[in-house]
Amino acid sequence: MSTLYLIEPGSRLEKEYGRLLIVKDDEVLFRVPIRRVTQVVLIGHTGTTTPALQALLHHKIPLLLVNRNGKLRGRLLPATHGNLPLRQQQHRRNDDTNFCLRYARALIAAKIHNQRTLALRLARRHSHLDTTALPHLKKAIITAQQADSINTLMGIEGMAARHYFHLYRQAFASRWQFTNRNRRPPKDPVNALLSLGYTFLGHAMMTALEAAGLDPYLGYFHAEKYNRPALALDLLELFRAPVVDSLTLVLLNKQVLRPTDFQVNPKTGGIYLSNRGLRRFLQQFSSRLESEIKVRELGRTISYRKLFEVEARKIARFIMNDTEPYQPFRAR
Repeated sequence: MSTLYLIEPGSRLEKEYGRLLIVKDDEVLFRVPIRRVTQVVLIGHTGTTTPALQALLHHKIPLLLVNRNGKLRGRLLPATHGNLPLRQQQHRRNDDTNFCLRYARALIAAKIHNQRTLALRLARRHSHLDTTALPHLKKAIITAQQADSINTLMGIEGMAARHYFHLYRQAFASRWQFTNRNRRPPKDPVNALLSLGYTFLGHAMMTALEAAGLDPYLGYFHAEKYNRPALALDLLELFRAPVVDSLTLVLLNKQVLRPTDFQVNPKTGGIYLSNRGLRRFLQQFSSRLESEIKVRELGRTISYRKLFEVEARKIARFIMNDTEPYQPFRAR
């Protein structure tokens, strides 16, 4: 275990010696040694005791409070000794248009590469797929590396996304109607899972960036807006396809989640997971982050969660010294 999620309404986090407990109505629902937890997420109407909070701070374990859609309400972080020179340089780089463009080119080229890698895998598994998107994605990787501005790069990214999702949506079983990407609110189960997955993945990116000494709110590709973690959204782009998109296919095509695990919000008309569905999704999502992959440049296997930290430190190194090119993660 790495992330501990509290989902059950009315449940609370407690501490007992060296363990964390999830308790509801004085009944212990779950217990885990605190040494096995790296993050706690309170979802919806859940809570915690003061001793549990103090234990999290002592063990340097972040606490996140989110609503049922994954939207961040707040975070409790242990006191850290910030890397002031890195933060200062991170802010200075924001005014360096050449640096921002070089960073963004590498980032988006790698994102499209990772989309194409998943698309190729799907094409091999499903012979009925229309694969006309594949040469377009290959070309987009090259043009992204040659883009002359951030705006041009955004156009390339958008066109690549349309080609990618044209192929991706065909890989779902016929029972799942997924015609296009939509959100706020999501109109179908596929979009509900994609939006929720990207949101929780973004929280993991914030944690990785802060561990590397970076400010997750100051990015170089995504525009800076109030209370928007732009750098976390930058880093998120690399892992949308290999983590969330691939997991969504597995959950639905293998019937880990069924139509009965989704419900309609009567106020918005959006589709969301039921309590049971959310519990299953988070179990599978957490397992995916702890699953290991071979990282060629490291010559060994590491978990996705560790890989997020590796990628965050790459950004930090590039910020401090851009004489070497930024080379983000590319899935195999």
